[in-house]
Amino acid sequence: MLLYFLGHNSFMRRQTPYLLLALMLGALVSGCAGSTPVTEDDIKSREELRREGTAKIFGDDAFTLGSTSKNEAGGVGITVNSFLWRASLDTISFMPLSSADPFGGVIITDWYTTPDSTRDRLKVQVYILDRQLRSDGLRVSVFRQTLDDAGAWIHSTVSGQTIIDLENAILTRARQLRISSNDAQ
Repeated sequence: MLLYFLGHNSFMRRQTPYLLLALMLGALVSGCAGSTPVTEDDIKSREELRREGTAKIFGDDAFTLGSTSKNEAGGVGITVNSFLWRASLDTISFMPLSSADPFGGVIITDWYTTPDSTRDRLKVQVYILDRQLRSDGLRVSVFRQTLDDAGAWIHSTVSGQTIIDLENAILTRARQLRISSNDAQ
């Protein structure tokens, strides 16, 4: 019926190639959605998760629901180190949060202006990369903007020492949390 309609309607006859092209492109795009190449590192990390007994919902790329063993992070079922997570939130608690993802280990603050300097503002992103309480399991990015005379925010450089000091403050707080949790047991 559809082919009869397409063949006998002159308007539709002219539009048929475009319609078929759109349908084929749509099928191609939807068929490729979400497919990413798997690297050797991805395979190793998935194998490690299987050995640890971590249960996943909806396959290996989904979030962690629970674990059969207690990990060093101090809890069950979270995919990042809970001491680093809590220490990060404690350390940057004076800044307004824009986003916090405990399963992905990402904390993003909104722009913060200190009461002392209203012409500068900072934004912090904290990435918790590991389940272990290690210094390389944490990465911090700090962004700074300065208000110019025209009233526009201009990106400025941030001292590398500022980032190191912030990472050290988070790591120190994480160690304190870990020690206090061990003393409580």
